[in-house]
Amino acid sequence: MINVASVTHRYGAPGREQTLALSEVNLEVEKNEFVTLLGPSGCGKTTLMRAIGGLVTPSQGKITVNGRAVSGPNQDCAIVFQSFALMPWATVLQNVAFGLEMRGVEKAGRMEKAMAGIELVGLKGFENKYPKELSGGMQQRVGLARALVISTPIMLMDEPFGALDHQTRRYMQEELLRIWQQDQRTVVFVTHDMEEAILLGDKVVLMSNRPGRIEEVIDVSFTRPRDPEEVERLPEFTELKEYLWNRLKQMHEMSMA
Repeated sequence: MINVASVTHRYGAPGREQTLALSEVNLEVEKNEFVTLLGPSGCGKTTLMRAIGGLVTPSQGKITVNGRAVSGPNQDCAIVFQSFALMPWATVLQNVAFGLEMRGVEKAGRMEKAMAGIELVGLKGFENKYPKELSGGMQQRVGLARALVISTPIMLMDEPFGALDHQTRRYMQEELLRIWQQDQRTVVFVTHDMEEAILLGDKVVLMSNRPGRIEEVIDVSFTRPRDPEEVERLPEFTELKEYLWNRLKQMHEMSMA
């Protein structure tokens, strides 16, 4: 499904001082896998995600999706950003339908699909509200619905719940697990939260300090469908969380040495 081969990326104009964001990254993501990218702040998680989506062109290396090289914005991917990126002048329905409109879906069809997406994320009855009339969690659900209604096999999520309070964040995690269980898309999910990485992912991809490299890919063996509260009570959850914390702490100490 997704193959990242020897990807290196530098920010900055050639001939000037550059920042090495990624170095020799190799990663494979299988169809219908939910993969979480975890690592220190500034390690290149978002850069890697944006490269898969075709929003960043790597300085070196190659990314393929379904056997096709990524050379620009990837039509196989829908992206959910941390910032809600909603159009304040548009209703919930119009915001959710926007991506479909950009893909040329006729009006009746896109409104029908947008309403189905709104119902899926639990916002039925709010379709004619404007973003300023919604809570942060509700705004993020609009962003999620906008990505879900676009029939792409891959969803890329860049810390989508990072700006939410703890209670809303947990609710959104449970909602995403519920929706993914129905939808079964391939997901690459960027997070800096160890618990979130474990609760959501089939695999946790642990990245190093900048320049970002893949330090380890850890299989998460908890069965699906998952109840986050039940998973958190398991001793295996605590052990994996402690292991990830120790690895991250080691990387931090090495960067400070």
